[in-house]
Amino acid sequence: MLSLDKQNRYRERYRALRPGWRTSGEVFESFVRRYATGDAAVLDLGCGAGGVMELLGAQVRMVVGVDRHLPSLLGNRIRIMQRILGDVNALPFHAASFDLVVCSWVIEHVAYPDRLFGEVSRVLKPGGHFVFLTPNAAHYITMLNRLAPKAAQAPLVRALYGRKREDTFPVVYRANTLPMLRKMATAAGLYICALETVHDPTYLAFGELPFRLSAFVERFVPAERAVHIVGDFAKG
Repeated sequence: MLSLDKQNRYRERYRALRPGWRTSGEVFESFVRRYATGDAAVLDLGCGAGGVMELLGAQVRMVVGVDRHLPSLLGNRIRIMQRILGDVNALPFHAASFDLVVCSWVIEHVAYPDRLFGEVSRVLKPGGHFVFLTPNAAHYITMLNRLAPKAAQAPLVRALYGRKREDTFPVVYRANTLPMLRKMATAAGLYICALETVHDPTYLAFGELPFRLSAFVERFVPAERAVHIVGDFAKG
C-alpha cells in the first residue's frame, strides 16, 4: 500500500532529482495566493473536509464552502468557513457573488462539467478568478484508472493508496485534458491566465525499484500529458 505520507517522501526524493520541481499542490496554492487578498470573497467548490483554504482562509474577507457530500461538510476543519450542502452544477448564490473560486480534485468527478464552468462564470464577479487542480486524463496513470470498471475504481484507490472511503468517489474525466479545458473556458466566457501541467511519478512508487522506474519513464512523458493540471481562468 502507498500511503500519502510515503508518497510525499518519494515526492521529496523526486524534488532532489529535479531541482526546482514543485508538487501540483504547491503550484495550486501559489496561484490561489495571488487572489486570496484581504477583501476577497472566496468560494471553495467541492470543499470536502479541508483544502487550501485551511492555510489561507484567515486572510480573506469571507470564505464559503459548497459540497454535496454531507459527511465531508460535517467534518470540515475550517472553522471560519460558511458550509453549504449543494450541487456544484446549481450553485445557490446570486450572480457576481465571489472574487475567487477555488476547486481541487473535483472536476474529474463531474458528469456535466459544462454546467460547472457555467455556474462558476455566473457567480464570479467581473475580473474574478477560477483556480483549479485536477488530474490529466491524457496521462498513462489516469488512462489505466479509466480502464478499470467504474464500480472498482474507488475500492481500487482505497486498496492501493490507503484512502478513506469518504475521500474516494467515482471519476469520469469529462473535461480533463488541456483541449477540453480550453473549450470549457471559452464556452463559459472565461479567459485563460494560466494552464500548467505538473509531472509526478510517485503514483506507482510502491517501493524503491518502482519509484526509480516511474521517475525514469516520467522523463519521456510530454508536458501536455503530465499527470496533473493546474488552471487559472478569469471572467472577462
